[in-house]
Amino acid sequence: MANLKDIRTRIASVKNTQKITSAMKMVSAAKLRRAQHAAESARPYAVKMAKVISSLSARTDSSKHPLLQSSDDSGKTLAIVISSNRGLCGGYNSSLFREFEREVAADLGTEFEVITIGKKASLYFKNNPLEVVGDYPEIVGNITFAKAKEIARLAISEFTGGKVDAVYLVYNEFVSAIEYSNRFQKILPLSMDSQADENAMGDFIFEPDEQRLLNMILPTNVETQVLRALLEAEAAEHGARMSAMDNATTNANDMIESLTLQYNRARQAYITKELVEIVSGAEALQG
Repeated sequence: MANLKDIRTRIASVKNTQKITSAMKMVSAAKLRRAQHAAESARPYAVKMAKVISSLSARTDSSKHPLLQSSDDSGKTLAIVISSNRGLCGGYNSSLFREFEREVAADLGTEFEVITIGKKASLYFKNNPLEVVGDYPEIVGNITFAKAKEIARLAISEFTGGKVDAVYLVYNEFVSAIEYSNRFQKILPLSMDSQADENAMGDFIFEPDEQRLLNMILPTNVETQVLRALLEAEAAEHGARMSAMDNATTNANDMIESLTLQYNRARQAYITKELVEIVSGAEALQG
């Protein structure tokens, strides 16, 4: 027979856990609203800027700027991997790392080096043979354009210095409060628009001059794409944590119901046993 005290202790423990998961769910929901607003506000600008840069690169001689030039000298690729600092967010980090491993496996001839953002990515790549050229755990939860710019500048330096041939952003893109998608987005070299209208490929007047414009706008585009990825990843993290805590709260409630039923059955069995013993004792005295 189950010990009633042990069952009561388990019920109390699960109730305490349920209070914690419920509170974490509400905190994540509040953070999600702010993060979702920031991500959705940055998305149109980043998407439009990427299209403008893509169209511009199709009409510009790639030799005029190093960010437009593709090189196959180093044989290395740089991946900027954006994770969370904390767990309790379901498969948010593990699915991202699996996606990264799939991309590496799909391109076995390419060596990778990484920039890690978030403590989970930092911990993951400590046990990975890939070279870590930058680690930014403090950015998660405190995203600013200045920090995005710092990361972008490091990536640009690696690319223009000939250390890598391409730069990718690896992150989770926010879809909805209960959904996110793994992204493996190439940001360097800047590629031309394959859908550009050939009839529009004429001469353009640049103001100020073409070189000054490229020097200003091309690095800014990389910085903008990094910032967008950071905001998308933060919104996706809060959504994943809110969903995970909601599931944990529901599971805790189911467990409490199951334990309560078990407790009532054990208590009923204990009372029935005592009644049987009393009746048996009374009959023995009468006999």
